[in-house]
Amino acid sequence: MLRLPDWRDAYVRGVRVFLRVDFNVPVEGGRVRNDFRLRMTIPTLTELRVRGARLVVASHLGRPKGRRVKSLSLQPVAEALQKLLDYPVKFVDEITGEHVYTLSLKLKEGEIMLLQNLRFDGGEEKNDEDFAKRLARLADIYINDAFGTLHRKHASVCAITRFLPSYAGPLVLKETEVLMRVRTEPDRPFVAVFGGAKVADKIGLIKQFLRTADVVIVGGAMAYTFLAAKGVGVGKSRVEKEYLDEARETLDEARRMGRVFALPEDHIAAPSFSADADPVLCGREIPDNLLGLDIGPKTVDRFSSLLRDAKMVLWNGPMGVFEWERFAEGTANIARAIGRLRAYSVICGGDTIAAVERYGNIDRFSYVSTGGGAALQFLQNPHLPGITALLERRDAE
Repeated sequence: MLRLPDWRDAYVRGVRVFLRVDFNVPVEGGRVRNDFRLRMTIPTLTELRVRGARLVVASHLGRPKGRRVKSLSLQPVAEALQKLLDYPVKFVDEITGEHVYTLSLKLKEGEIMLLQNLRFDGGEEKNDEDFAKRLARLADIYINDAFGTLHRKHASVCAITRFLPSYAGPLVLKETEVLMRVRTEPDRPFVAVFGGAKVADKIGLIKQFLRTADVVIVGGAMAYTFLAAKGVGVGKSRVEKEYLDEARETLDEARRMGRVFALPEDHIAAPSFSADADPVLCGREIPDNLLGLDIGPKTVDRFSSLLRDAKMVLWNGPMGVFEWERFAEGTANIARAIGRLRAYSVICGGDTIAAVERYGNIDRFSYVSTGGGAALQFLQNPHLPGITALLERRDAE
């Protein structure tokens, strides 16, 4: 098990705390459209406030590439956070500098100050030491509670730990605990469910779970590359030709290991990639003039049957284009099937969480990861840059 420096061991009363969070949320028209990541930080912020910390909160938003982009300002996030907390959040339209430093010194116990988007400064993504020093000047200790950033070698994740006593926050501690359990000590039978668009993003993870899962289920657009590798006709569906050989090798390995590797047996297809396209139910093979956009009812029954006896489930990636109502039924049914289980269920990935929030009951899942890409990388190799930085700082003290 990873033994990260625990935020509960830090003395925070009257202390300026630089709290790195992950507020990389969808903002449209000056409003936060999905506040899941904000809601997940409320217990952390509340506990630190109660304990008398003087909070300097920081996050990135989007990819402004070192430029000030009005649509990527964190001001709407500050407003949404204030409503969730029912407590004032002071938004500062700067990141570092004398003005911000003075404001940090004036913070009273329990007060919260949110900095402007860290990525407005090019030093953030470069892991620039000078930028990290300027951030560190705003606080006395550092707490990282942004698990979703730990795979990034950025200044507010890595370099800053060289200049402040550094700790892992509750979300980071919980996430690492849960994902390490999934990775190394799963309850059995253990079923891993993968979906989404790209084999390229998940082939390594699928291979990883061939060694630890009793059943691997693959749906979504990535399934068509595996089906094509088996010689199944997939029509105009997306196939990553450069991964056909690797998909074939993965299927062969699953057979050699005696693992159940389940792929769609029928499909909801359409003549075009469009929300308004007319759905067509196809069997195992998809005609040349159609492309698959969702799993069919036979596949839903098969996948649900494989899930029924599971004691642990990991789910990452939707089964189809769930954003479009006509092609959402497969994802919705898998969400309901997992939600009904008594198994320890873990979901990760923004699309998966969005699908569950839309079609299932998110409270029925045992753990909802805030990680996304970081969670997928952690499951393959837990020594992410942000974790390494915290461990090195701990060992140096």
